Amino acid sequence: MINHAVKLNPKIWDKDVEQVPIRKGFGEGLLAAGEADERVVGLCADLTESTQMHLFAKKFPNRFIEMGVAEQNLVTVASGMAAMGKIPFCSSYAMFSPGRNWEQIRTTICYNDRPVKLVGSHAGVSVGPDGGTHQAIEDLAIMRVLPNMVVLSPCDSIEAKKATLAAAKIKEPVYLRLAREKTPVITTLETPFEIGKAQVFFRSPLQTDKKVGIIGTGGLLHKALVAARDLEAEGIAVTMLNLSTIKPLDEKSIIELAKECGRIVTVEEHQVMGGVGSAVSEVLSQKHPTLMEFVGVKDLFGQSGKPDEIVEHYGMGISHIKEAVRTILKR
Repeated sequence: MINHAVKLNPKIWDKDVEQVPIRKGFGEGLLAAGEADERVVGLCADLTESTQMHLFAKKFPNRFIEMGVAEQNLVTVASGMAAMGKIPFCSSYAMFSPGRNWEQIRTTICYNDRPVKLVGSHAGVSVGPDGGTHQAIEDLAIMRVLPNMVVLSPCDSIEAKKATLAAAKIKEPVYLRLAREKTPVITTLETPFEIGKAQVFFRSPLQTDKKVGIIGTGGLLHKALVAARDLEAEGIAVTMLNLSTIKPLDEKSIIELAKECGRIVTVEEHQVMGGVGSAVSEVLSQKHPTLMEFVGVKDLFGQSGKPDEIVEHYGMGISHIKEAVRTILKR
């Protein structure tokens, strides 16, 4: 059942549950962060409305810079501004930032430990008709490997707003991963959010040996929740963790889940190599070896199509999550 302690949306199971783009929460969060602290500035690579940075640009035109299609300049200018005491937020499609300018991020931001906040919008295959060249499904891998970098992957628009506000307050560089499509609103204003802390969103009360822990992140989290509910009806006890911070990882919660369930399935709209599944397995292999299955893209590029069709094609739908749970129970 839903963990009522974290005060999730009471309409979470309804067919008409409100759906809002996760990136919209970032736009609202950046505006609020700018109102709270005049050091917050915005920079964008010619995608101001797409990344929802237009709200900030309209309210604070003297604190916003349109960099044009120049992603390397986007982050190097931001690094310089951070060195002068500003709190820069840089936004673009995730495929272009951090995809195109990773070396500049590494050298000018992370190497110098500058508090630049990098916002990678339109991540995952759900970008849909933009096709494989624009579908960032490697970004978590290349960003979590960077020293000093904090990596956040909010599950809905409300959590994205909270993550943006939290990112503005810390001194480390941050990568914030956002999806384009509308996704169900899972959380509420009262749902706790803390960088580095995972939250249990679902825990079955069933008394059975058929136990599996699901660790999900980002735009696929609602599908994982639906899968957990359906599996409970099959007599399988699922505990589901929302992993909104990929780095620093909440090792304590992951290990506790592994001890509780004995089997783990990770769910992410990303390559299974190098992403959330890899991060979780790195922890468990050293501290509590656990059987695992991975739901995500399996060493392939994306392609054009309708968002939901592509998610299904690459094996990340509700039915695939349930099948991964059934498979691991047979091992």
